[in-house]
Amino acid sequence: MNPPSPAAGLPAPPPEALALSEKLAQAIGEEIRRSGGWVSFARYMELALYAPGLGYYMAGARKLGRDGDFITAPEISSLFGRTIARQVAQLLRLGYQEILEIGAGSGALAADLLLELERQECAPERYLILELSPDLRDRSRDTIAARAPQMIERVAWLNRLPPSFSGVVLGNEVLDAMPVHLFERRQQGVMEMGVALEAGKFAWALRPPQAAPGPVDASLFPGAGYRTEIQFLARAFIRSVGDVLERGAVLFLDYGFPRHEYYHPQRAQGTLMCHYRHRAHDDPFLFPGLQDITSHIDFSAIAQAGREAGLEVLGYTNQGQFLVNCGITEILGETAAEEAVRYTPLTAQANKLLSPAEMGELYKVIALGRDVRDPLLGFSSGDKRHTL
Repeated sequence: MNPPSPAAGLPAPPPEALALSEKLAQAIGEEIRRSGGWVSFARYMELALYAPGLGYYMAGARKLGRDGDFITAPEISSLFGRTIARQVAQLLRLGYQEILEIGAGSGALAADLLLELERQECAPERYLILELSPDLRDRSRDTIAARAPQMIERVAWLNRLPPSFSGVVLGNEVLDAMPVHLFERRQQGVMEMGVALEAGKFAWALRPPQAAPGPVDASLFPGAGYRTEIQFLARAFIRSVGDVLERGAVLFLDYGFPRHEYYHPQRAQGTLMCHYRHRAHDDPFLFPGLQDITSHIDFSAIAQAGREAGLEVLGYTNQGQFLVNCGITEILGETAAEEAVRYTPLTAQANKLLSPAEMGELYKVIALGRDVRDPLLGFSSGDKRHTL
C-alpha cells in the first residue's frame, strides 16, 4: 500500500505511528482483495477503528483529551458527570441498583458519576463498563482508581453485553463511533459506497445496495448526488440493548439530528468526519488506525430501533436543555463567584457544555426504557420527542 499524503494543515505522524498505520492499511488491502476488490465502507471503518492491535481504538495511542485527537464532555468538565448523576440518581432511587456504561473512554465520566452518587448517598451496587479497547479499559481503570479509589471494587469490565440487565445503561459519544454504511443517490437509483484499491491506494467504488444489512429508503435522499450514512450497526446495537434490558432506562448522548434534519438537502455530502490531533477533516482513508472516524446520529432511527426492541421513548432533547433540567446551574452555584480562581474556569466549561454555539444544541440526549413510570428529570422541560 502507498501511504497517503497528509492533508493540508495536518501534522505528519511520527515514523513508528506511520509504520503501524501502514501495517493496518496492508491488512485492509488484503481483505479487499479477498473480497473480490470491494468492501463496504462499514467494513473499512470497522477495521480502521477496531482491528485487533492496530485499529484506532485497539492500539495504544492516546485518543482522548488535550494530548489526543478529540475531547469529550467528561474531559471538559466534571460538571458534566456531576449533572448527569442527578438523572441517574433519580433512576437508582426507583429501585435500580446497577449502572452499565457503554464505552467509558478515559473513565472520567464513571469517576465523576460514582463520586457524585456517593455524595448523594445512592451509589450503585455495581458499575459495569462495556469496553472493547484494551487501552481504554486500562485508562478507565487507572482513572477510577486514582479519583474514586473507594468505589473501584464496585466496578467491573465486560467484553460484551450481559445476558440480562436491570438498571441504568449510559453511553456518551458511543453511537457515533459505530461503523456506518454509506449511500449515494444516482440517476439509476441509490448506490452503496464501498472501498476498492486503485494504484495501491484506497478509493471509493459504488455498487447496488443488495448486500446492505437493511432496507434503504430512497425517498429520504433529496436528489441525485445526495450522499449520506445509515447506522445499521448502531440500530442493531440498540435492539440488542433492548433485548437484554429487563427493567430500567437507557441514556445515550451524542451529536446528531431527528430524521427530518438529518436528511436535510444542505447535508448533501453526509456527516462523515475524521478527527486527528484536534483537527477535523473528511478523508477517512488518511492514516488508517491513527484517526477517529465518526458520523452524526439519526435519532429517529435510534428511537425506532428501541421501539422494535419493546422499549419506550422516555425523552429526547438537546444536551444544553438536559443539563439545565438536571440542575447544572445549581451545581455551578456551589462555587462562590468570589472564588475567581475556581469559578471562572467552571463558567467557561459550563458555557462549552450549554451554549448552542458549542455543544448545547448539536449534542442530543435520548432516553429509552422499560417499566419506567416516573417522568425523567432531564426532560422535564423542552422534551422534543414529537420531532423524532
